[in-house]
Amino acid sequence: MAAPTSKSLEFPKLQNDLIIRAARGEKTERVPVWAMRQAGRYLPEFREMRAEHDFFNVVQTPSLACEITLQPIRRFQLDAAIIFSDILVINQALGMECVMVPGKGPTFPNPIVEPDDLKKLNKDVDVKERLNYVFSAITLTRQELKGKVPLIGFAGAPWTLMAYSIEGGGSNTYAKSKKWLYTHIDASHQFLQMLTDVIVPYLVCQVEAGAQLLQVFDSHAGILGKDIFCEFALPYLKQIATRVKESLRTKSIEPVPMIVFAKGAHYALEELNNSDYDVVSLDWTILPQQARSLTPNVSLQGNLDPCVMYCTKEVIQAKVEKMLSEFGSQRYIANLGHGMYPDFMPESLETFVNSVHEISEKMNQ
Repeated sequence: MAAPTSKSLEFPKLQNDLIIRAARGEKTERVPVWAMRQAGRYLPEFREMRAEHDFFNVVQTPSLACEITLQPIRRFQLDAAIIFSDILVINQALGMECVMVPGKGPTFPNPIVEPDDLKKLNKDVDVKERLNYVFSAITLTRQELKGKVPLIGFAGAPWTLMAYSIEGGGSNTYAKSKKWLYTHIDASHQFLQMLTDVIVPYLVCQVEAGAQLLQVFDSHAGILGKDIFCEFALPYLKQIATRVKESLRTKSIEPVPMIVFAKGAHYALEELNNSDYDVVSLDWTILPQQARSLTPNVSLQGNLDPCVMYCTKEVIQAKVEKMLSEFGSQRYIANLGHGMYPDFMPESLETFVNSVHEISEKMNQ
C-alpha cells in the first residue's frame, strides 16, 4: 500500500490504493472509478447542507467541506474522494471578488478588462495563509476517511482561470478572453504566469496537507484551437506538473500522481502525453482507441457521457461494458467525461460504479 505522502502528518493506513496504482501504470485487479462532481446537488444530503450555507462559506469552512467530500463515499463504493472546493479560490486569493449567483454560477462583479487591471491583483500571495482553509479541509478529510480511499486535491488551469476572470463568469464564446490572446499577447502571458505561480505552491501545499493525487482542470481548453492552446495553455500546464513534482522532491516528499483534464482538447493528446502528467483525463467526445494510440506514456481517465446516467440500469451497464472493452482494464481510471448533473438519480452513480468493478474484474480473470 502507498505510504502517506506528507512527511509531517500521520494518517490512517490506506486500504484501497487502486487509483494510485492505475495512475502510475501498475497492475490493478479491477478498474478504479470515481466521478467528477461526485459530491454535488444530485445528492439530497448535499442539497440540505447548501440550503443552510452559502457555497463559498462551505468551501471556506473545513468541517463543512469535509462533510460534503465524505457524502458520496458513504453511499457508493468509489475508489477515491475529491476534496470539496472550487477552482476559483485562486482568483479570490489574487484579490478578485467572486460570488456564486443562483441560476448563473460563479460571477466576478469586477472582471479584468484591460491589461492595466492586472496591476490591481495581489502578485505576492501568501498561499499557505490565504488558502489555509483548503489545506485544513484536506487534512481533516484525510483523517476522517480513515484510509478507506485516497483523497484527490485539485486546481483550475491558468487558461481556464484567466477566462473566468475576463469574462466575469461563464460564456458561450469566451470571445473577451480569447481576444486577449490575440490582441494582448504579452499581458496574456503575464496573467497566465501570475496564475501559474500561485497554482504551483497551492498544489504542493495540498500534498503536504494530505492529498494523494492531484487533478488540474482546464475546463475551457476546448474553446481554443491547437495553435493557440499550444502557445497559451500547454506551456503553463506543463510548467505546473514539472514544478510541483520538483518542489515536492526538494521537500523530500514523494510526488503524487498528477492528472490533467483539458476538456475538448482532442487536438493536443500527443502533446499532453508528453506533458509530465501521469494521467490524461478525457471527455466523452474522444474515441478510446484513438486516445490510447496517441498517449502511450500515460494512464487514461474517463470518459462516459454524463447523460448516460439518465438511462436505465441495463443501458448504463451496457455502456460501461463497451467503454471498458475499448479502454482495456489496465492503466485506466473509469470516470465520466465531465461532472455529475444536478438532476441525476443517486442510484445511477451506484450502477455506474458497481458495473465498472464487476465487469473489469471479469475482464482481468
